[in-house]
Amino acid sequence: MKKVVILGCGFVGARAARLFALAGWEVMGVTRSQSSAAGLGRERYRVLACDIADAGRLSAVKELQGADAVISAVSSGRGGEEAYREVYLTGIRNAIDCLKPGRVLFVSSTSVYAQNDGAWVTEESPAEPVPATGRVLREAEEVALGYGGMVARLAGIYGPGRAVLLRRFFEKTAVIEGAGGRHLNQIHADDAAGALFHLIEQELPAGIYNVSDDKPLTQLGFYQWLAEYLGEALPPHGPEPVERKRGVTDKRVSNAKLRSMGWSPIYPSIQEAVTRDAALLAGARAGGSGDGRP
Repeated sequence: MKKVVILGCGFVGARAARLFALAGWEVMGVTRSQSSAAGLGRERYRVLACDIADAGRLSAVKELQGADAVISAVSSGRGGEEAYREVYLTGIRNAIDCLKPGRVLFVSSTSVYAQNDGAWVTEESPAEPVPATGRVLREAEEVALGYGGMVARLAGIYGPGRAVLLRRFFEKTAVIEGAGGRHLNQIHADDAAGALFHLIEQELPAGIYNVSDDKPLTQLGFYQWLAEYLGEALPPHGPEPVERKRGVTDKRVSNAKLRSMGWSPIYPSIQEAVTRDAALLAGARAGGSGDGRP
């Protein structure tokens, strides 16, 4: 039986763990806190608490040794540069040094693309983020790639209980920035998890893979569609942001590489998810929290 260790069983990591378990893999999930591990106690895979930034503790957990694959799907908890270094950079270094897995997959973000002209970006496009947090992600990516591993750059993650665009619309706090021409790159959490599973299960070549849906939308285009679909008012216009934690960018992320290797999203666009995933709208109306990566 093949074994996978998933570091970070959160919004996407837990979904990926379920896919591996259903496919017959031995799955070991890792969370940072005991409370998070306890919250996953009913899953079909084992979960334990361990701070992956602590190399001594990570090395001492025998259940994590001998993995065919390790997926680092950790989250910084909205922290700054130091939190990013601890969780992402130190975490992936420790995962490699302490666990010595057969394969490594590091979950990163399309926020590393700093393009601001609305152009399409591929895995070959320059990834030179301005914010310090983005630069830390690039360092962590290079560690994984240096081990012969893979990097999955995820677009803005959404799903039932975590859909910031929809939540703001229902809360009447959504604002169309400037003319609303900035592009939104999105990925449903189920599709993100499916991509991670596909990358490991199909033993795809080492390298970088963009994980985004098929249809980047402008902010104005999405809210116009949503307002018409729901029969509600369009959000007001407001000033364009001067800065964001992960940078102010405008690009369209291409998923052509991953698609060419057999993966396809269940929800090709956030519009289709809104119309087909009943739990998505219900969760947003109820005030689901959280945000995805851009």
